[in-house]
Amino acid sequence: MKFSGSLKKNEDFQRVYGRRRSFANKYFIMYILENESIYNRLGISVSKKVGNSVVRHRVVRLVRESYRLNEERFNSGLDLVVVARSTAADIDYKAAESALLHLAKLHGILVESSS
Repeated sequence: MKFSGSLKKNEDFQRVYGRRRSFANKYFIMYILENESIYNRLGISVSKKVGNSVVRHRVVRLVRESYRLNEERFNSGLDLVVVARSTAADIDYKAAESALLHLAKLHGILVESSS
């Protein structure tokens, strides 16, 4: 079982944004940066444009849970920042999971399954 930390400090977010390696889809924008560790760290940013605090927190929980349940499919040693777009306000779990995996595939950070 893998363990992921989270990005909390503004400087960590800025370092990931600084690389400018990002892909976007309808709901999210994902930035990635290698972090010289064996763990991934996930940062989630949801601005007030998305909705009130209840809506924003719900989006954060959906992204975090989507990542947690698919964590073993991601490569290790990455800092990931997921920025929610305003269209994510009324997203459901399946759409969140699908959007997150779509961006990971575009970045090429999904581990090939051995089946």
